[in-house]
Amino acid sequence: MLSPQQLFAKLDALGIAQHTVEHRPVFTVEEAKALRGNLPGHHIKNLFLRNKKEEMWLVVALEDRAVDLKRLGEALGAGRLSFGSPDRLRRHLGVEPGSVTPFALVNDEARVVRLALDRSLIEGGPVNAHPLVNTMTTAITPADLLRLFEATGHTPIWLDFPV
Repeated sequence: MLSPQQLFAKLDALGIAQHTVEHRPVFTVEEAKALRGNLPGHHIKNLFLRNKKEEMWLVVALEDRAVDLKRLGEALGAGRLSFGSPDRLRRHLGVEPGSVTPFALVNDEARVVRLALDRSLIEGGPVNAHPLVNTMTTAITPADLLRLFEATGHTPIWLDFPV
């Protein structure tokens, strides 16, 4: 599993510019809002989910989106979704609870985790996400985030919220 420094090296190798700030650990959207100050761009929440067929999903949405897991499962054709356990999270994405991030797809070399993105992420400023740990926030452009997903072999499913 990659460290934040290895992630930054991978981004550099792909020609992806990033800006990272360090901060105290944050575990919730509310904590992040209180701490970030005037950090421009999209702020997100990330849900690591699974269904009864053992399919794993990473859902990335704007931080204030209400997410109904039943409707989300229907929209994805995944059936009933529930949160993945910390063990599954570590095994598939190589991060700890509180550090779920789209950047963690670099650790999913087997491409087991399916990716679903809020369509609104493509518009506007940078996307801010934890670089594999919740003590930093890294901003990259939406286009560069898509380039990273392409490099990892993860094709997103686009969602229009509310789902």
